[in-house]
Amino acid sequence: MHFSIPDTQDINEESGSSYVGYNIHINGIYHCTVRYKQLHSLNEQLKKIHGANNVPEFPPKKFLPLSSSQLEERRAYLEKFIQSVGQAPHLMNTEIFNGFLFSAQQESFHDKCQEVSLDVFLMNGYKITINANTNERTDQILEKVCCHIGLPTNYMFYFSLFLISREDDGDIIITRKLQNFESPYISKKSFQGNHRVVLRKSYWDPGYDVEIMTDKVGLNLLYTQTVSDVERGWIVCGKDTSSQLATLQATGSKKQYLDLARTLKYYGYVQFQPCTCDYPYPGAAVIVSAGYREMNLRVTLDNGEIKECCFKVTRMRCWRITTHNERIEDGQRKEQVLELGFEYLMARDKLQWITITSNQAILISVCLQSIVDELLLKKTGLKINQRNEDCRFEGEAFNYMKRDGSSQRISLSLSQSSSSLSDGHPDSTPKSPVRISEPTLSIRKLSDKLTAINLKQTVNRVQPLMENDAFEGIGDDDL
Repeated sequence: MHFSIPDTQDINEESGSSYVGYNIHINGIYHCTVRYKQLHSLNEQLKKIHGANNVPEFPPKKFLPLSSSQLEERRAYLEKFIQSVGQAPHLMNTEIFNGFLFSAQQESFHDKCQEVSLDVFLMNGYKITINANTNERTDQILEKVCCHIGLPTNYMFYFSLFLISREDDGDIIITRKLQNFESPYISKKSFQGNHRVVLRKSYWDPGYDVEIMTDKVGLNLLYTQTVSDVERGWIVCGKDTSSQLATLQATGSKKQYLDLARTLKYYGYVQFQPCTCDYPYPGAAVIVSAGYREMNLRVTLDNGEIKECCFKVTRMRCWRITTHNERIEDGQRKEQVLELGFEYLMARDKLQWITITSNQAILISVCLQSIVDELLLKKTGLKINQRNEDCRFEGEAFNYMKRDGSSQRISLSLSQSSSSLSDGHPDSTPKSPVRISEPTLSIRKLSDKLTAINLKQTVNRVQPLMENDAFEGIGDDDL
């Protein structure tokens, strides 16, 4: 997960008081706005459970109003705090942390708990409509969808819900995978443009297909996604193979179609939008694909030849995301530029940094981390469909402090995970309601704080290094 707090808000209440809200972005997308005291309450509860020495340092309270420089310092410290929590599995994979993020999203978007119809699509456009509550988490919606189509529960965790946008030319772009600390209904509603909630498989190793294909519904889901990937060119195949696949599709031979498709190079890969890379030469126009244990770059050379560069995930020592915000002479900020840099073991004792410039850099990073997590999971002998129970603490009660200082119970283990912020929950003792309207918001972005606007400047924001626990060195036998 990539956490950041890129900016703040000045929020005015109806009572006349005001406070600073910190905007939390997760995987490059706005998730919620919280106050300092809310993060302080989260920190105190994490320390109570795990001990103060096992929780990242938290910026201290200040009893006098903050100056602009102090506010920026606090923003940076809070960003470092939540990034550190997000990189510590024993903290991130907990009921309290996920409950905090889920409740904060609900409060930030002011959605009252109500029953709605939610459309979830398959990759061929088939629509599944379910009845849902606006405060149901992603895993609860996933379970409802799988129940609706008849997919056995033990196969449910091989699939996930994704937000996908559809371009005017019919192409699709995977925006991101929906997480269990968010409401799919709220997340979709917050996005502009033509976005859909789509069901896709969420694993990389094609070996998992064998078991899932024994189930009729599982077979249909894999077949539908594979046909879509072939039609969009995500799976590359020659004319003869393409003709064989078309024949099998026409005859409805789904298993045979999958058996053939699974032998192809880019089966099960995610393809990203065209971007640039400094490898194999600076400014190379590339198409990036991430799949089983590797990331591939396809480069079109000057002579029209396509060159493929394969990077094994196990030879990536680490990677990082860098954000560039450029300011030009008239003071207008250019579009945000994202870079994914990874350090690759090219040969024994030879590490080289390679940088990909793409507006999907964070999604690529998330995919790399997911591939690593799956590799480590297989090494431990665990299965994907085993629920993660380490986030539960028997006998513990967790509370979410709302912006007005009142509290509500966090209970992700219940079917209704978090009460609406305005439905009269017995654990909630609301004070004056917080209503945010456009005129009351004042976004303090880092680029707006630059004083010398007559010169071209660049603001670089570097996310923490993502260390690769699946990294393997090269020995003599590899040379």
